Amino acid sequence: MAIQLFVPTFDVEECLREIRECLEKGWTGLGYKTVLFEDEWKKYTGLPHAHFLNSATVGLNLAFEILKEKYGWNDGDEVITTPLTFISSNHAILLNNLHAEFADIDDTLCLDPAEVEKHITPQTRAILFVGIGGNVGHLDQIVNICREHNLKLILDAAHMSGTRLNGESPAKYADVTVFSFQAVKNLPTADSGMICFREKELDEVVRKKTWLGINKDTYLRTSDNGTYKWKYDVEYVGYKYHGNSIMAAIGLAQIKHLDKDNAYRRQIAKWYTDGFASHSDKIKLIQILDNCESSRHLYQILVEHRDALMTFLNERDIYPGVHYVDNTEYRMYSYANGTCPNAAYASEHLISLPMHMRLSFDDVQAVIKCVTGFFKGK
Repeated sequence: MAIQLFVPTFDVEECLREIRECLEKGWTGLGYKTVLFEDEWKKYTGLPHAHFLNSATVGLNLAFEILKEKYGWNDGDEVITTPLTFISSNHAILLNNLHAEFADIDDTLCLDPAEVEKHITPQTRAILFVGIGGNVGHLDQIVNICREHNLKLILDAAHMSGTRLNGESPAKYADVTVFSFQAVKNLPTADSGMICFREKELDEVVRKKTWLGINKDTYLRTSDNGTYKWKYDVEYVGYKYHGNSIMAAIGLAQIKHLDKDNAYRRQIAKWYTDGFASHSDKIKLIQILDNCESSRHLYQILVEHRDALMTFLNERDIYPGVHYVDNTEYRMYSYANGTCPNAAYASEHLISLPMHMRLSFDDVQAVIKCVTGFFKGK
């Protein structure tokens, strides 16, 4: 049987029970379950605010739009960011007419604090930190840099559902954090996300902007006895970005399993790490610091002959992935091509091995055997 990179696992009966409530109540859109899921996410993370969205990508777009408006940033102001991320991270900067200033990564695959310091200018307004694979990297140092230079911190936590830094959600250190519950994430729905602002005022703004700028959503305008209040004001030119109750229902079913699932992911990671321990000359592992309890959304290694290895694995029904291509290779970011050698090297040598809840010990051993077998022939 093929061993895939990602295979999401759902609590099917609990998902259907939660969805059934939506259908029986006749409320599948914004409200009802979205409110419940927001409350559960706040309890789980300890964060004061959480707003449910139809994707993490729109959350990143809104994070920059709202911070730019609130703090009077100008077009062309700079956001320091990483080249090693999914493209939606950096597109959110450009879509808000800001400049993506690329700093290099370190051996955690996250932003290198020393490199970040080099890129701070009078036009720098924020740092976008991406917790790749669930890793916090040196986020604590990035937080200190933000405080020292009065910069806003945006945390792209698409891979970080359940990650903890010193025992707490890393989102507590950011001005705004965006989580992903996309189909193959650690807490999977079909697609959705959560945006968590530190400030209550900005949480109120984002709720209006995701509902076309309307200051009262349909759920708030409907009384317990079914009376519908049609009168509202429109405060912004907004979007249709809010999440719906069907996706929230799946989220409510899945959040109950998140810590247990992440613990198993860390066990899978340990099996991989133990299996590669005697092959450090050919296989470089990604550093996870002691203060990080990673969600382990990814298990990544750095190797020579990466593309040949992927072909070798595919021929044996093992299907890894690559996270990610150095964004400066794309035309809109080519101005920074060649400026981040560590990210460029990682982009050419990284491979993400299968990581999901349906993997058995034997599956992991089969992957290890194939990877190490490939290098024995080199």
